[in-house]
Amino acid sequence: MKFTDSHCHLDDTAFSEILPSLLEQCLQVGVHRIIVPSIAPKNFDQVLNLSKNHQNINTAKSVSIYSCLGIHPWFLENLTEYHLKQLALKVEQHKSQIIAIGEIGLDGAIAKNAAQYGQTTEQNYNQQMYFFDYQLNLAQQHDLPVIIHHRQSHDKIIPFLKKYQLARTGIIHGFSGSYQQAKAYLDLGFKLGVGGTITYSRAKKTINTIKRLPLNSLVLETDAPSMPLSKEVLTSSTITTEVNTHLPTPANSPVNIKHVFAVLNQLRAESAKEIAHQLEENIEQLFFQH
Repeated sequence: MKFTDSHCHLDDTAFSEILPSLLEQCLQVGVHRIIVPSIAPKNFDQVLNLSKNHQNINTAKSVSIYSCLGIHPWFLENLTEYHLKQLALKVEQHKSQIIAIGEIGLDGAIAKNAAQYGQTTEQNYNQQMYFFDYQLNLAQQHDLPVIIHHRQSHDKIIPFLKKYQLARTGIIHGFSGSYQQAKAYLDLGFKLGVGGTITYSRAKKTINTIKRLPLNSLVLETDAPSMPLSKEVLTSSTITTEVNTHLPTPANSPVNIKHVFAVLNQLRAESAKEIAHQLEENIEQLFFQH
């Protein structure tokens, strides 16, 4: 079975020294594609370089890396419209190399703590929404999917998606929420990123939602090196995840897709083979069939 990590920050410094060994380990557990979204102008070039060096070499001996360009709502401090125009220029210049606009979105927790940025909650939300709107428009202009971050913000994100009605839609990254919230995204044609959240038994609402959703609406992700999986799942698994290197390995890596898949397999009625096949089909439909 083959797997795609639909959301991994492989450009993070946590991976820089172990990347060759890590990619080798990914192949051993069936991870053949990794999608890497940017988070801010400061890492546009690193993300592009990763895909430049590893794209379209999808063979049994190589992992293909695909890049996305976008500005994450956590990293808007000191950013202005100039940086959005910089993003637009990068997208124009590298259109053939990127497969989505992302990581973009809205974050309610950041807005509620905006005082640390010298802003009111309203000012912060206004800035977030301005950047989100601009980037959705950019995706529409270039007929690209989007990768969307959410936190305490489903009610604000959905009206934007209804406004744009993107033809290529995208992924709601790291989905956590109710069946009703999930259904609102599915009705707009979006797919939901399934990651480490489902490995925590306390995430009952999200787990019950993922059980009920159609299989053609799901994709796998790790969000590595962030979002580590539960220790319970990691320690009970028989899957080897140690990277063959003397260097320190991050708590989360794309190798852990295999663990996320194993948990998803326990939640679903379909066979493991059917689930794996459909998850790959979902990635194909979203990013590579147009």
